[in-house]
Amino acid sequence: MTIRVQRELVVDASPERVWAFIADPDRRAEPLSVVEDWTVHDDGSATWQVALPIPIVDRTITVETKDVDRRQNEYVKFTGKSSVMRVSGEHRLEAVDGGTRLTNTFVVDGRLPGVERFFERNLDRELSNLEDALRADLEDGS
Repeated sequence: MTIRVQRELVVDASPERVWAFIADPDRRAEPLSVVEDWTVHDDGSATWQVALPIPIVDRTITVETKDVDRRQNEYVKFTGKSSVMRVSGEHRLEAVDGGTRLTNTFVVDGRLPGVERFFERNLDRELSNLEDALRADLEDGS
């Protein structure tokens, strides 16, 4: 079973300002509660160390992520692969009156029992964490 969550929000910032946050692999990883550590490589790919609180997994999972499509100030899609799951994320930016509409889509395909169940219960919260981090970043003016 594949878990998919899509959410949309409008923020009072330009697409360029939102892009500065959403296109940055560090900023995408940091708000996610299951990502314990990550390394961004020179080519822009990243390695995430993910901890899932499920009985069958007793260690962190290494997830290799990379951007597979980038259109500056408009769209970024990344994929992640590990032995226990596949993940993809898409972030679409659209200029709207006085701000930006950001559509976030995450898809998780678990390969072990419990992975999909965990994300079924928690993926929406993880997306909220990302959105909260974006709002905080915009307020800080980083």
